[in-house]
Amino acid sequence: MAGEQRDRPDVRVLIADDQKIVREGLVTLIGLLPGIAVVGAAVDGDDAVRQALELRPDVVLMDLNMPRCNGVEATERLRLQRPEVAVVVLTTFSDDAWVFSALQAGARGFLTKDAGPDEIRRAITDVAAGHAQLDPSVQRRLLDALGTGNRFAVADARGQQRPGDPPDELTPREAEVLAHIAAGLSNAEIASTLFVSEATVKTHVNHIFAKTGLRDRAQLVGYAFRNGLASPG
Repeated sequence: MAGEQRDRPDVRVLIADDQKIVREGLVTLIGLLPGIAVVGAAVDGDDAVRQALELRPDVVLMDLNMPRCNGVEATERLRLQRPEVAVVVLTTFSDDAWVFSALQAGARGFLTKDAGPDEIRRAITDVAAGHAQLDPSVQRRLLDALGTGNRFAVADARGQQRPGDPPDELTPREAEVLAHIAAGLSNAEIASTLFVSEATVKTHVNHIFAKTGLRDRAQLVGYAFRNGLASPG
């Protein structure tokens, strides 16, 4: 078992933060985590995109509030130019507009900067494996928004609010199911919320996968936020 662990390739991580002391601290901290290798450190969003294209990391740990090109814009550029690279947002910003904008842009994970080493390692390894990883407080706010029936107003890279409309190929019920997936609900939880059978939910999920061409729930989360699908119907 120990030999298998040593033979397993490390998750390659690029760190992006404009504050030197924070950036260097993260390089040191994350470099000590088992199974993770820091391959670069970027000073802003432009630098993060450039280094990601050159170094091909598995995960970018991305700050949001950076000069010239912020983390939301950099995340969206990476989604378009290097979609296989997963982005985990690590920031002091917990404002809903920033959170939802980062997820809409394609971020797979979201952590606040008071996260401990174990939380950071788990987020990095989870998104590298194709899963979504959200801070519990973020998931609670998504569920609260769903519970009140509010649509999520999200900001673009310039901070302007923009509503999202369901894409034409999804039915209202499929959009509703997708909204609950984006909030982190399981099929069983969605079935309970919508008062339908779990088999019915699975059918809707299969239709969503077929129509969107996506492969897993983590990708559906990003798709939902990119298209403004974050509330029922």
